[in-house]
Amino acid sequence: MIVAGLGFSSTATLDSLRAAFDRASDGQRVDALATVADKDGHPALIEFASAIALPLHFVTPADLAGQRTLTCSNRSRATYGTGSVAEASALAAAGSGARLTSPRQISDDRLATCAIAIGGQT
Repeated sequence: MIVAGLGFSSTATLDSLRAAFDRASDGQRVDALATVADKDGHPALIEFASAIALPLHFVTPADLAGQRTLTCSNRSRATYGTGSVAEASALAAAGSGARLTSPRQISDDRLATCAIAIGGQT
């Protein structure tokens, strides 16, 4: 499974999420979206998932903390115990043995990030 992990500010818009996703997923088929569980209900997230017709998986903060990420945001580290919510969400949702295809990508407005992980098991 190929998962796009999203990390974003409470002020992120549909355009923020789309820009980060488009950058990260360029040329890849994505099967699902994932983000931290406390983003459940965010209007831009709901609208984005609906617009691209992908299932949305919510990852607990405890499951984020155990993931090794390629990048490190001080805010993500302080809040969730991981270097990147986008990277850690993608890895956790993609399953055991998952790997990132590249570091997270950031929207132009810097309100959203996205990373793609490929599951280790088929």
